[in-house]
Amino acid sequence: MEKTRERKAQKICFMFLFLFFSWRSCDGFRDVNEHKLLLSIKASIYDPSHFLSNWNTSSASFCKWNGVTCNSDSTHVTGIDLSGKNLSGSITESLFQFLHVETIDLSNNQLSGGIPKNAFSCSSLVHLSLSNNNLTGWIPGGSIPNLEKLDLSNNFLSGKIPAEIGYFSGLQYLDLGGNALVGEIPVSISNLTRLKDLTLASNQLTGGLPSELGFMKSLKFIYLGYNNLSGRIPNEIGELTFLNHLNLAFNNLTGEIPSSLGNLTDLHYLFLYFNKLTGPIPKTIFSLKKLVSLDVSDNLLSGEIPELVSEFQVLEVLHLFSNNFSGKIPKSLSSLSHLQVLQLWSNRFSGEIPEDLGKYNNLTVLDLSTNNLTGKIPDSLCDSHHLQKLILFSNSLEGDIPTSLSHCRSLERVRLQNNRLSGPLSAEFSELSQIYFLDLSANNLSGKINSWHWKMQKLQMLSLARNRFSGKLPESFGSNKLENLDLSENDFSGSIPPSFGKFTELMELKISRNRLSGKIPKELSSCKKLVSINFSYNHLSGGIPETLSRLPVLGNLDLSMNRLSGEIPENLGNVESLVQVNISHNHFRGRLPSTGVFFAINSTEVTGNNLCGGASVTHLPPCKEIKYSDWWFWGTALAAVTFAAMSIVVFLYVNRRNEAANEVIKKVESKLDEGGEWELQFFDQKASKFIAIDQILQSLKGHRSVVVATKKMQYFVKEVKDINLNNDPIRGLNEIGKLRHPNIIKLVAVCKSEKGRLILVHEYVEGKKLSEVVGGLSWESRGKIAVGIAKALRYLHGCCSPAAIPVGNVSSENVVVVDGNDEVRLNLSPPAMIFAGSTKCLVSSAYVAPETKENKEITTSSDIHWFGLILIELLTGKTPVDAEIGLHENLIEWARYCYSDCHLEAWVDPLLKGQTQKNPSEIVETMNLALHCTARDPAARPCAEDVFKTLESITRSSSLCF
Repeated sequence: MEKTRERKAQKICFMFLFLFFSWRSCDGFRDVNEHKLLLSIKASIYDPSHFLSNWNTSSASFCKWNGVTCNSDSTHVTGIDLSGKNLSGSITESLFQFLHVETIDLSNNQLSGGIPKNAFSCSSLVHLSLSNNNLTGWIPGGSIPNLEKLDLSNNFLSGKIPAEIGYFSGLQYLDLGGNALVGEIPVSISNLTRLKDLTLASNQLTGGLPSELGFMKSLKFIYLGYNNLSGRIPNEIGELTFLNHLNLAFNNLTGEIPSSLGNLTDLHYLFLYFNKLTGPIPKTIFSLKKLVSLDVSDNLLSGEIPELVSEFQVLEVLHLFSNNFSGKIPKSLSSLSHLQVLQLWSNRFSGEIPEDLGKYNNLTVLDLSTNNLTGKIPDSLCDSHHLQKLILFSNSLEGDIPTSLSHCRSLERVRLQNNRLSGPLSAEFSELSQIYFLDLSANNLSGKINSWHWKMQKLQMLSLARNRFSGKLPESFGSNKLENLDLSENDFSGSIPPSFGKFTELMELKISRNRLSGKIPKELSSCKKLVSINFSYNHLSGGIPETLSRLPVLGNLDLSMNRLSGEIPENLGNVESLVQVNISHNHFRGRLPSTGVFFAINSTEVTGNNLCGGASVTHLPPCKEIKYSDWWFWGTALAAVTFAAMSIVVFLYVNRRNEAANEVIKKVESKLDEGGEWELQFFDQKASKFIAIDQILQSLKGHRSVVVATKKMQYFVKEVKDINLNNDPIRGLNEIGKLRHPNIIKLVAVCKSEKGRLILVHEYVEGKKLSEVVGGLSWESRGKIAVGIAKALRYLHGCCSPAAIPVGNVSSENVVVVDGNDEVRLNLSPPAMIFAGSTKCLVSSAYVAPETKENKEITTSSDIHWFGLILIELLTGKTPVDAEIGLHENLIEWARYCYSDCHLEAWVDPLLKGQTQKNPSEIVETMNLALHCTARDPAARPCAEDVFKTLESITRSSSLCF
């Protein structure tokens, strides 16, 4: 009897549970007012484009509303498509309460908040896409057996992949990529036996690849790259015979590549790059006759590549670079008629380049650099007439550069440096109009180049250094875009052409160690972007043109080991950007300028002349003493200087007194929040008259920060939690409170309670975070913002003085762009607060300099580092936490690679591409500055003063008004 009662009780409980969940689901027995549900959805959404304008009570039939689809008799909603409509706001539970809805698509908007808990309660749903929004939180539980497509990609979802995912038995397409999901891939996912497309890429998943993936026989596409997956690649993946794409790139996978992958006879794309895989490529892989792209680069693979590679008859891309492969490059590669990209660099390949390589291929990119290759460059490399990049540097190649390459009109980037190439270069090579980067340095090339008809209209970088070229220098290279020119260590003679002054984009000019004679052309002063000049070890004569002092960003000038004479132009010492000068071993005479770079110039950089004066470090003799009759003049000058110094002292004293007088300290009692005494330190006398502690405490109830409005002004009030109120943070706040600069948000007051609470009051600035608006800014606006931040840094750092105030806690999140213009304001915190309490997470922030992460010390140099990252962000549109940076460990390394090896269009923010043709040099110069600012060695980073001057020069040359 008791068992019978127990069973009845269980049945009753089950029925109640069933009715309860049915009532909560969209399949419940209750009536649903779909009209009200749609209006509820609209109420939770901000619609700036007014796409939902006809969603209103006056419209009779909701089936005619924008984005709504109904069944044939217009009685029920079957589809809601609001994709790409610039919507923001949140997703309401009403969206998932329709009884007959089959498709919901809200992708490509700016929706935020969590996914409603009832999202997976509608059994009628077949397609659900919420991708490319700003959704946060965990993926809710539940299941929809009939759901075929689930796309939650490119949001900010966190937590683990729910184990219930295995109950979505009807799924054919699952994309959870581009989120912040953690934990292991649930084994239950293998229950999705109908799944064709599985994407979990670009998350933070850990653990191994489940061997149970082998049960998912319908799979065609697997994207699991850009996670932290470890362990071996399961043999069972080789049982997925319908597989077309397999992407396991950018993980921590170890062991050998399973030979079972050779069973994937339908495989088109195999991406295993950037793991820790070892051993050879299994021979079974070469039986994949449908393979279009194979990338196993950046691993620890070894062994030789067999001639079996000829089996890849439709292969277009082969990436084997950055491994330990050895032996010869297979000759059979030449037979692959579809092969477009072949990159084998940074291995240990030896022997000759296959003689027929390129003859039967369709090569566009060939990179065999940094190997042990010997022999000649084959004549056939450009037989496809499509070859754009030819990269063969750092091998032991010899012989002539093939004449056939002189006819390769498609070439854009050529790097053949550090080989043993010899002989003359064909004159027709200079007529390849598409080349923008040409490096033939460190070879044994010879001949004269001045009589060639240079027509390299796009040329930006040319290096012929360390060869045996002779004769006069060319008047032109056919390009007005030349940025780097290195002709050093050759046998050039004659004079430096005055026409070099027409290279208005030139930043680096090196022609040292030749036999050049004559004068330095004054026309070089037209090259306003010149940063480095090296004319050393030549036979130049005459004086230094005074016009060189007009070069606004000149940083390095080496004129040593020449026959230059005359006096050093006094104005040269006034070039503020000049940091390195070498004029040794010439015939200069007279007084060494005592300003700028000459003030503390090293003795080795002025020796071998007839100069006098200078600081003691120059070891130069003193110049002739001043005549007695002139003492009255110098005495008067000394008196004037003394008077001026005393005036400055008095001014500083009065200023300090006024500054102190501007500070007001009040001690008041408050009965709010359990009462107690508060000390209010005001840095603005006016504010002390309008701000009261009770008003502040009242406004903060239920908030951590809030805008407070008084009769006269508005303030931003914020409470700082979990901080020890020792002297260091307060001392830092006192320093910030005294700062007055148009690009720094003013700290108005500091409020401390006897119970340890700390509240900061800042001036209120109407604006948005830089991170929120950067996507909509033009290059001109971004330039103005960069200059504004640099101005603030220059003020804070005091031109690199010992009394500088480091900033520390700055990213695009706390740089405010003022509404209505491109002005910026920095929101500062003292260094002592950055490593305490609620802000301690900064130490692991992607903006923080490497040395700060290690020693937790904030310096002016670490400030320059974060500023460099903001510049990269302004240039590329990528943030330091962006996962899409290819094979590189962080944004800085990616930027360095792109800057040195890619064309501007490959790395600049896509939203700026329409403006790159107008401002390409300014963008490149700014990236160059950003990379200097983010140098790993703190000593190699420029100071704030130099950063500001460089930026100002760049933006001025762009004809922008700042």
